[in-house]
Amino acid sequence: MVFILIFIIVLLATHALLIENYRRWFLKIETFTPSPAILPGITFTIIIPARNEDNQIGLCLETVLGQDYPNHLFEVIVADDYSTDNTVGVVQSLQKQFSNLSLLQLEKVLQSKQLNSYKKKAIELGIQQAKGDWIVTTDADCIVTKDWLLNFNSFIQQHNSVFVAAPVKFINTGSFVSIFQCLDFMSLQGITAASVYHGFHSMCNGANLAYSKKVFYEVGGFKGIDNIASGDDMLLMHKIYVRFKKQVHFLFAPMSIVETQPMKTWKDFFNQRIRWASKADKFDDKRIFAVLIFIYLFNLSFLFLPFAAIWHEKVGLYLLAMIAAKTIIELRFMIPVARFFKEKKLLWWFPIMQPIHIAYTVIAGWLGKFGKYTWKGRVVK
Repeated sequence: MVFILIFIIVLLATHALLIENYRRWFLKIETFTPSPAILPGITFTIIIPARNEDNQIGLCLETVLGQDYPNHLFEVIVADDYSTDNTVGVVQSLQKQFSNLSLLQLEKVLQSKQLNSYKKKAIELGIQQAKGDWIVTTDADCIVTKDWLLNFNSFIQQHNSVFVAAPVKFINTGSFVSIFQCLDFMSLQGITAASVYHGFHSMCNGANLAYSKKVFYEVGGFKGIDNIASGDDMLLMHKIYVRFKKQVHFLFAPMSIVETQPMKTWKDFFNQRIRWASKADKFDDKRIFAVLIFIYLFNLSFLFLPFAAIWHEKVGLYLLAMIAAKTIIELRFMIPVARFFKEKKLLWWFPIMQPIHIAYTVIAGWLGKFGKYTWKGRVVK
């Protein structure tokens, strides 16, 4: 019994230290304000990989193409990944209105060649034909602000960046699964901002990234990680971070937030998170791998303790106290993060979501390493 109590205290103390550091770093980040003296000058190529997105890519492209940045300084390449719906038709229709929109079809380039990471190949092919000096990536179900490229332009010039991660949030559709994803992803984005700001480890999301095309080629592009199904964002970021530690940054600004759709069902949600978890052991950054291992074991302990309660009744009380402590520790971090994303109302759901979060972390982490998942109609091992 004493051993179990000590074990719980050590776990909670370590978790509290980790989360409190994230909170401290997050609170130190200053909101970026573009300098009016910096005019648009950087040329951007926005690459949007798309597979069966005909119901969403139209709105995405309207926001991307309709922002306040000179048309001659940016282009948009939609890299169609063997879509079987009308994605290509939607893009071709918009091409009649926008001269800086082009379509790249993997089917015509790769023909029947089989790959394990079609998304990386889509981005790589897009970069090969990119005219811009900087590559920006987002997803076909995303919505960007009118100041999206303006902020990237100002931030890059003010900070001499070579790689810029930027914030992403899920759109709350009101369903229980949507609220859960909004909270879970918001916490990940908070950790991302804090980690990149402090240089603790490299995290980002491919829905809102910008990096120098020259630097992409200097680090060998996706070479060495091109056989991994996921990781077109974080694994590339780490390759660049190794060479350019002081020039990898996070753009912390509300007007730079990209919004994206949550998964509609729990099945789709789990497949998405298993896909994300599948790259966990591929990180060369041992710091982030150590954090991921600890978080996994920490959550796993919540599933083991109920079995110990069969022999020791007090363990059940310890477990409840542990969940309460975990919730309080994480809420302290989530409050300023939710304030930045203007989602403080969602925090009322946070305690309710704890058991689900613990279970999904364990399941997705295990299947990410030892299982397989379905993504965009493809089964990936």
